[in-house]
Amino acid sequence: MFDADIPDKDIDQAIKVISEKYKEDSFSFRIEHVGGGYQFLTKPSYQSSIGILLKQQSKKRLSNSALETLSIIAYRQPVTKSQIEQIRGVNCDYTTQKLLEKELIEIQGKADTIGRPLLYGTSPKFMEYFGINDLSELPSPKDFSSEDNTIGEERIED
Repeated sequence: MFDADIPDKDIDQAIKVISEKYKEDSFSFRIEHVGGGYQFLTKPSYQSSIGILLKQQSKKRLSNSALETLSIIAYRQPVTKSQIEQIRGVNCDYTTQKLLEKELIEIQGKADTIGRPLLYGTSPKFMEYFGINDLSELPSPKDFSSEDNTIGEERIED
């Protein structure tokens, strides 16, 4: 490889030109800014056709317990396994191990508490998996407490 000092504005301009080119209908893919980088992604209208050609299996979905654990880690990171278990109320050894295997979380060090437990946080693959570039793009907890999540009708008593 060679070392070259290419100004960021030139790189950004080149990516913009290439992105515009691949927006044309004759291309089955596009360039997306995901996970702090850029990826070539299949356009939704071509996804099923390409999936058949590649005999691609769909991504396995995460279990509810994995999603709960991952949510706690994403919002509270860095966090220890005992802190996760205290919030969830159940043992999370298996779930944490599976999230590590899927590379959605990573060990970020050790806590400065008794026993020096491992600290967990999200990984770059987490960002890619959920299509975000920064943790600030996660929905805020207040987004989950809307009136749409209530059951039944509200009664107004006189």
